[in-house]
Amino acid sequence: MARKSKRKSVPRNDQTTPKTIGSIMRRLADERLIVGIILVAASILLLANLGNQYLWQDEAQTACVARTILTHGIPLGADEKNSFSQEWGAEFGKNLVWRWQTWLPFYILAGFFAAFGTSNFVCRLPFALFGIASVVMGYYLGKTLWGTRRTGVLTAVLLLLCVPFLVLMRECRYYSMAVFFSMWGLYAYMQILERRKHAALWFAIAAVLLFQSLYIYYGVLLATVVIHSAIFRRDRLKTVLLASVITGLINLPWVIWLSGANFRGSLSYIFKAEMLKKAHGIQLMVFGRYYLKLMWRHIFPWFIYPIPLIISTVHWIREGRFPKADPKMWNRIVLLLLFIALNWLAVSQLSPFPHFRYLAPMIPAFWLMGALMLDRAMRFHPAVGFAVLALLFFAGTSRGYLYEITHDYDGPVEGTVKYLLAHGRDSDVVIAPREEMPLKWYTKMRVIGGITDEKPNIPTSPDWVILRTVMPLEKAYAQLVTKRVDFNKYDMITLLGYPDIPFENREEPRDHLFRTVTNPRVGPLQILRRARD
Repeated sequence: MARKSKRKSVPRNDQTTPKTIGSIMRRLADERLIVGIILVAASILLLANLGNQYLWQDEAQTACVARTILTHGIPLGADEKNSFSQEWGAEFGKNLVWRWQTWLPFYILAGFFAAFGTSNFVCRLPFALFGIASVVMGYYLGKTLWGTRRTGVLTAVLLLLCVPFLVLMRECRYYSMAVFFSMWGLYAYMQILERRKHAALWFAIAAVLLFQSLYIYYGVLLATVVIHSAIFRRDRLKTVLLASVITGLINLPWVIWLSGANFRGSLSYIFKAEMLKKAHGIQLMVFGRYYLKLMWRHIFPWFIYPIPLIISTVHWIREGRFPKADPKMWNRIVLLLLFIALNWLAVSQLSPFPHFRYLAPMIPAFWLMGALMLDRAMRFHPAVGFAVLALLFFAGTSRGYLYEITHDYDGPVEGTVKYLLAHGRDSDVVIAPREEMPLKWYTKMRVIGGITDEKPNIPTSPDWVILRTVMPLEKAYAQLVTKRVDFNKYDMITLLGYPDIPFENREEPRDHLFRTVTNPRVGPLQILRRARD
């Protein structure tokens, strides 16, 4: 009798493997498409017209310090002709080595100078690239926190609709790096909670790089994850503490070295003390209250806050009960709120002035929560979410921003630089009570400004005097220049088309300009040129 052949049964899982692999590949393809679209949109909005505007004061300082690396290997606060201080020389000591901020932004920018040369576009390019990466990271962080691709996409879209965020990401300054490494640190922390391989290593790398971008935010990140894990995930607290301690040991030499900076001898410290005295309050109360106003006006608008209440009310009407609280969701909301609160406390207490830029790392945290709100609202009806997005676009400054990145802008720095380069000599001496740093960047002239460490060195007969509308910080210096220099020996030059405004174009939302000022009440820029013998 013939034996029946034994056929091995194919496991059910093996039978479905092709289908499973196919679905995974489709999901990966969809993911790449989503990220690709976000990447293209962010690149257009952050790179368009990037080099059109000239650098303003703070941007030019970053560029000047970074350029010294090309010749000396380390960032210095002065070169052979000019000082790059804005704090009466407090940013560096006798050896001129920069110690006001950590050095990573300067080295990255110097690398771009070495590779691509120097231009307005190149100065801003590395920081804009970090801004693009921050938007993409917003997608991944939103998806990880709330568990859906839609929340990741909404996070990216909301960041791209936040014009103050976009403006900061285009600045030749450390802001975009601080944002990206803060977001990366939170993303790596979420991976630690999910016990992903190498998550602790990635967190440590992100934290160290955040310290090297700006050290204040590093302390905030560590405090956030340690407190959060101690409250909600004690099973991961040991890993979080170990990673944090390792980053602390790596950064300790820098902490010791930076602590020797003369912060109390700086212009910011003295001016802040006077400001707080006039305000009759302590810094946390005065600055903290102002920062809350900035958040309300420029980050998270008023019409976003009622969304959770509306969602709960609609759910109660439909279901006869309020939505059940999701412990995991609230756990992660607390993480973001803790991150925002600690950042607010840190900048309220430590910032030299209450500038909007110090809130930069908090912006994605706000919109991560905004993405969750919109996602829940869109579950009732997609039109709700699209209506809120449309309101954000039309009620905000998005149209002004689109005009800025598609049109030419002319400011006082551009007019001054172009005239000096056309009619001056490298050996000339320039007095500029206002925004002197861009002149030090664009020209090879000796430029003496109002907030450097050169106040006693005002020459009596400089080749040029730049007449600009001065701010309170420079007013005393401008008056001193008027007393020391005989203006009768100078020819007045009026530069039509270049308005005499306080800044070329700074990042502060209340001061940022989306188009050239043509207000007839704002006079044209004027320059004094010493009559040639």
